[in-house]
Amino acid sequence: MDMKTRIGSALKEAMKAKDKDRLSTLRLVNAAIKDREIAERATSEEFEISDADIVAILGKMVKQRKESARAYEEGGRLELAEKEHSEIAIIEDYLPKQLDDDETAKAVDAAVTEVGADSIRDMGKVMAALKSKYTGQMDFGRVGPMVKDRLSA
Repeated sequence: MDMKTRIGSALKEAMKAKDKDRLSTLRLVNAAIKDREIAERATSEEFEISDADIVAILGKMVKQRKESARAYEEGGRLELAEKEHSEIAIIEDYLPKQLDDDETAKAVDAAVTEVGADSIRDMGKVMAALKSKYTGQMDFGRVGPMVKDRLSA
């Protein structure tokens, strides 16, 4: 089952269960997917959104909510920060499993070896290789410095 169908059926289940929080979050996800489809159809009649596109949308939504939660926490608005955290948990249910630190380090080493990187100038190639294989599975904001350290050593 593709991701769009999974999210659609989860939306229906949340409606039936009267789970307001889950329902509102899934509606936001669905709206973001539809927005992307509409934007792409303007340029190409035969655009079909892929699972990779949906993973990218979900990753962006999680990142936005983490930033909002941090801002709310700094502003002392803990109830709003908690709402953002609950939305993050719901969205992450549909993202691939995040790699832990050891798995991320192994993936970085494998990517460095794969592209034959030997200096910091090859960082772009390594990041491109990681993004092609691990989109949605790692935080590339954290991975960048790891790649840099690995290539600087």
